Amino acid sequence: MRLFVIVFLFAMQAASAQQALVFDDYKSPAEKKWTDSVYNSFSFDERVGQLFMVAAYSNKDASHVKGIDKLITDYKIGGLIFFQGGPVRQAKLTNRYQKESKLPLFVGIDAEWGLSMRLDSTYRYPWNMTLGAVQDVSLIEKQGYQMAQQAKRMGIHFNFAPVVDINTNPDNPIIGNRSFGEDKNNVTNRASALVQGIQNGGVYATGKHFPGHGDTASDSHYALPYLPYDKKRLEEIELYPYKRLFDEGMSSIMVAHLNVPALEPTPNLPTSLSYNVVTNLVQKKMGFKGLIFTDALNMKGASGYMQPGDIDLEAFLAGNDVLLFAENVPLAIEKFRQAYTDTVLSEERLQYSVKKILAYKYRIGLNKYKPVDLTNLYSELNGSQYDDLNYQLYENAVTVLKNDEEAVPVAQLENENIAYVKMGDDDGAGFLESLQKYTRIDEVKEDTLKVLTQKLKDYTTVIVGYHKADGAWKKHDFSTKELEWLDTIAKNKKVILTVFAKPYVLSKIKNYKNIESVVLAYQNNTIAQTVAAEIIFGALGSKGKSPVSIGTAFRVNDGIFTKKIDRLGFTTPENVGLSSAKLSKIDLIAQRAISEKMTPGLQVLVARHGKVIYQKSFGYHTYDNDVKVKDTDIYDVASLTKMLSTLPNIMQLYDKGQLKLDEKLGDMLPVFAKTDKKNIVLKDMLLHQARFQPWLPFYQQTLDSLKHPDSLYYRKMYSPEYPHQVADNLFLREDYPTIMIEKIAESKLLPKKEYKYSDFSFILLKEYLEGKTKKTLDVLSDQAFYKPLGASNTTYNPLRKFDMSVIPPTEVDNYFRYQVIQGYVHDMAAAMQDGVAGHAGLFSNAMDVAKIMQMYLQKGSYGGKQYFSAKTFDTFNTCYDCKEGNRRGLGFDKPQIEKSGPTCGCVSKSSFGHTGFTGTMAWADPETGIVYVFLSNRTYPEAAENRLSQNNIREDIQKAIQDAIIE
Repeated sequence: MRLFVIVFLFAMQAASAQQALVFDDYKSPAEKKWTDSVYNSFSFDERVGQLFMVAAYSNKDASHVKGIDKLITDYKIGGLIFFQGGPVRQAKLTNRYQKESKLPLFVGIDAEWGLSMRLDSTYRYPWNMTLGAVQDVSLIEKQGYQMAQQAKRMGIHFNFAPVVDINTNPDNPIIGNRSFGEDKNNVTNRASALVQGIQNGGVYATGKHFPGHGDTASDSHYALPYLPYDKKRLEEIELYPYKRLFDEGMSSIMVAHLNVPALEPTPNLPTSLSYNVVTNLVQKKMGFKGLIFTDALNMKGASGYMQPGDIDLEAFLAGNDVLLFAENVPLAIEKFRQAYTDTVLSEERLQYSVKKILAYKYRIGLNKYKPVDLTNLYSELNGSQYDDLNYQLYENAVTVLKNDEEAVPVAQLENENIAYVKMGDDDGAGFLESLQKYTRIDEVKEDTLKVLTQKLKDYTTVIVGYHKADGAWKKHDFSTKELEWLDTIAKNKKVILTVFAKPYVLSKIKNYKNIESVVLAYQNNTIAQTVAAEIIFGALGSKGKSPVSIGTAFRVNDGIFTKKIDRLGFTTPENVGLSSAKLSKIDLIAQRAISEKMTPGLQVLVARHGKVIYQKSFGYHTYDNDVKVKDTDIYDVASLTKMLSTLPNIMQLYDKGQLKLDEKLGDMLPVFAKTDKKNIVLKDMLLHQARFQPWLPFYQQTLDSLKHPDSLYYRKMYSPEYPHQVADNLFLREDYPTIMIEKIAESKLLPKKEYKYSDFSFILLKEYLEGKTKKTLDVLSDQAFYKPLGASNTTYNPLRKFDMSVIPPTEVDNYFRYQVIQGYVHDMAAAMQDGVAGHAGLFSNAMDVAKIMQMYLQKGSYGGKQYFSAKTFDTFNTCYDCKEGNRRGLGFDKPQIEKSGPTCGCVSKSSFGHTGFTGTMAWADPETGIVYVFLSNRTYPEAAENRLSQNNIREDIQKAIQDAIIE
């Protein structure tokens, strides 16, 4: 009976084939001339050979390669579809195979989300499902263009993408994340954009899987999926995208192996073998003139119907042009030859497809074939410019589905104590690291729910990250245990659930009542994790909309647009108008500083327009090279303390009208009321023109005759009488900080009012702030700025909060404290004030310093909070006496007026910042929007010779940043 059906089908196909279409869709006379010439020069077997595109691999052995060689040389196949392997290996094989072929081969690949779908060491773009959430389809067109550029670089002519299937079945086992979603308009718009991008990039796009594989419950790799719908439904849903894509000039389609009785009445005849589908519907009714590929003929959805050879002929007679993944080309050619002899296959039918194939080869440039250039192939396929677009795609894709009480963005950090709980079986380290750049986040993990619940007791918010491996066909469902734990956590705590997996996994959660916020990030990779953290903390507002319905909780196109509250975010240099290539010079300068022992280690951070685009750490804590510097390590920032601690508090008081620039020192601090300094005004103190001495060696007066700490002033243990810890096992007498202030009061004033840098102003301003607010400066700064800014790594006396292992040492002190100074402030005067001073004492890392500098750059605003007015910032960031040679602002350092100074001499006059003795620098430029932070411990092991400064390392890095500006 089966044999009868096959013979009957052959007869029917043959009858139809005699009325074959004629290919006349030439784009130029030259194309027609070349096509006719090549066709006429071919033998019958060579013509038939053009119909086959054979599977090739670059990760198989020599026998596979020789098998492909034979198919090319002996059977004159027309093309190859590459599967698994590597880019260089594939390129070498492409060159080999093309050299062997009489006529250059078509080369195709499934690169739905980039070459990485098939090849290792290549670039990976988001799944179509992720792109389905993106509302700016121009970004998807750009992705298509980039994918095409990478394919062309590999000598590839066809990208078998996009998937045009409308995934209306959440349980679809093979499409799922390969689809743009369930809404036909959304799918069509995104497919159109991707097609335009691919084809504008010089590669043929292939829409698949015609007529539509989205509402199937089985996988055509293993069975023949069944679509029970009538023609009206198929016209309205499955065929809808193809009508528009055909009109817009999509180059080719791939016909699926599906059982669709409404289109093909023959029982179980796959659509790929159906004349009614491929010829009558696609070509005649829908008017498609492009190339038609079968889906892979080795798939059970087709191969279960017929044997190799027979199935190839049947697919061709149905109207397909290219036979993909033919399993037995020699046998198939024999079948074609016999069919031709028996007039089952006509010359017209053969000519139609072969000439179409040849015309497409001409259009793609195979009439002037050039081999793949292997030079720099890997680096060009993985260029940093691809991250630029990938960041933009995820910034537009990540979707907030639920946001009760505006839980996202997390705004008032000073009121939050946040925990992170990881679920899923894939890595969540990148997400946690990104979250921790915004504030302190503790990872809490336990083996039992009871203990976990207890540990979460003191936290206000729990961010649950659900992480599953980025595999389009992998199972992503929550486990029963995870669902139980999530439900329990949500009943007790405010929860922000962030899902790095397929949207459909959310349908497994039956009750969302207790979950305040749901963030859908779609995929578990570094960029998705970074962007999700940015949205949670307001560096970005969410823009995505769900491409599918998720159970009964969320509908297609659901998506809440959250607020952007101007916290630092992250992206690539080019996305903010800087050149990655030119920024790489920073690495060379930093490595030079390390290798020539100007400093053991350092951190560099660059941000522009509110985005961190460069953050790296170099070297080690010491020259022993034992502990590498990490981005999270905290350095003694020395005089940056003035700008990062004392100054913002002064500005805040000024902004509230509680302090004036003409405020007199005698009124601010009574100890100066009867001294020659009583009429010094705040403005002159901040401008460093108050006639103060530059420095007094307070510590020297506390040393004995051997120049060691005198027992009159010091003890080895804490006591109320000796409370001020100067270093390890060294405590200063309780009254000595007051004596220091008295010594400043007694010091001589300089003879004239002029710029002379002095620590005295900020030492005294600390005294004033503490008297005014009744809080110590460390507490004041932490409450007023560091906690709300999320600068959780910024502190005085870091050993009271952090382990010594994250604090690089600053000096081997052999003149005062006689020990390695690590975790205690390097500045002697600050150390004698219990480590809390207005001029020094602060420890921080580059990320936290950048937050404060960005707050300044945004004129007092950060994270939705206004710390002081823009007018106040402008008042303090003004060079009042530049004409008299004083470059300083009010507390801020400013660019040099003449040659020498703190900057590269290439930043704007509106820029501001500060430098520090330990080898630190923080600078911001309102004109370019750039924040630059440099932290080091150049004073280790000895502070005397400042080779870091002598060699202009900080300034040269700043110059490299300026030179990298491309817009």
